[in-house]
Amino acid sequence: MTKHIMLQGTSSHVGKSILTTALCRIFYQEGMSVVPFKAQNMALNSYVTKDGDEMGRAQVAQAEAAGLEPFVEMNPVLLKPTGNACSQVILMGKAVGNMSAREYHKGYSLKAFDTVKEAIRRLEERFDMMVIEGAGSPAEVNLKANDIVNMRIAKYLNAPVLLIADIDRGGALASLVGTLELLEPDERALVKGLIINKFRGDVTILQPALDFLEEKTGKPVLGVIPYLPDLGIEDEDSVSLDDKKTQAKDKANAPIKIAVIQTPKISNFTDFDALSKEDDVNLYYVKEGQEIGDADLILLPGSKNTTEDMLYLRDSGMEKALNEAHEKNIPIIGICGGYQMLGEKISDPLHTESDNDSVKGLGFLPMETTFVEKKLTSQVEAKCLSWEFLGEKLSIDDLFGYEIHMGTTNFTKEANHPFMITKRADKDVQVAEGVINQEQNVMGAYIHGIFDNDKYRRSLINILRKRKGLEALPVSTNYAAAKQAAFNRLADTVRQNMNMEKLREILQDA
Repeated sequence: MTKHIMLQGTSSHVGKSILTTALCRIFYQEGMSVVPFKAQNMALNSYVTKDGDEMGRAQVAQAEAAGLEPFVEMNPVLLKPTGNACSQVILMGKAVGNMSAREYHKGYSLKAFDTVKEAIRRLEERFDMMVIEGAGSPAEVNLKANDIVNMRIAKYLNAPVLLIADIDRGGALASLVGTLELLEPDERALVKGLIINKFRGDVTILQPALDFLEEKTGKPVLGVIPYLPDLGIEDEDSVSLDDKKTQAKDKANAPIKIAVIQTPKISNFTDFDALSKEDDVNLYYVKEGQEIGDADLILLPGSKNTTEDMLYLRDSGMEKALNEAHEKNIPIIGICGGYQMLGEKISDPLHTESDNDSVKGLGFLPMETTFVEKKLTSQVEAKCLSWEFLGEKLSIDDLFGYEIHMGTTNFTKEANHPFMITKRADKDVQVAEGVINQEQNVMGAYIHGIFDNDKYRRSLINILRKRKGLEALPVSTNYAAAKQAAFNRLADTVRQNMNMEKLREILQDA
């Protein structure tokens, strides 16, 4: 019989995803057959499974921690915000349309719950343990009637709940007590323990507060988890970009500086995490009112609303800054939506993302993109053709990544393609991918995760190093191995700072 444990929070970004990842790793290390689960995720960072299904990246990291290949039952509902109070709804990995918040919460969510229950059934057939992540707070009284990700799941499975608060942002005690007070009696009974997360300092000084919490709520404090900087584990949403900016300050003296343009609808910024882990790279994010600075490379990331983000670049003055950088011969690389913005025109005749019929692009690449109704989602294998970037040749085989896009791109003149996709969704193909300009300083492609490939990433950095008169460095970072080490470090920290004996009692009694 499958055991369940659920992690809920007093608000968003208190550490539910990371602590779910930690428990997945701990149970996996103990030899259990464990799987992560989140009924409904709202995020712009998504991933494509081997079956071509789209799911949230947080569950991908949790799957990796559990020693599993990600599959869509781990996250049956994904909401990808496209604009104010509107999201694209992904059900079991496939887009079913755009919905307003009212349409989804008042009409669709409870219908989607049937799909959620079917996903749970399939997981319970295969796994001994489910580690379940909630979303936001279970005490959002305006959403509770149609909520399918917090207490409805806990009650459906009779799953014990651990309630998490982030002490780093302040008000942790009040948020824990207040959340419990707002729950119904049967919901409150499911909460079996409290967790204080992101603590800095001497835990003995906190002990009177912990004693108060246990006396006030009648719930045990299972652990005080320390603040862990630079975890090396992929983040779920753009809130975590603040943490990345702090990390960038810590590497201000790194010789290679890479600027990522942060747009309002930025998506899949995890594409650049591997670059940020290189010791000689300072990767930082730039938004309106901030300077690109003396960057050696500018990255234009994906977007969930490409035309609106293109207009943002224009209206905010960032397009002007990009043009000035281009005139200074600072190289620019775009991925997915960022790739589309580098072209001459973006058209959306079916209004798949916005009300804009068409928008002029940056004009750096000879191409036009038209959005179509069907989204392409597939894992790919590719090779880097013998092409030149900043006068240096790149030729690398055995690249891996994935595609998530709705646009069809056509070239307005003969183009140089940097990649050849050799396998798409396990089928052998020969598809030219991406484009590089004649000056060899602007390049774009649809392949997400391309920088996760160690040899490609280091080769590109070395081109930037050579341009600055620095010697090339060998591949020294194994990104996949570094992630596994990060999972182990996280698990060790949580194990040391959580009452695991009490947790096992909770699981035994469930």
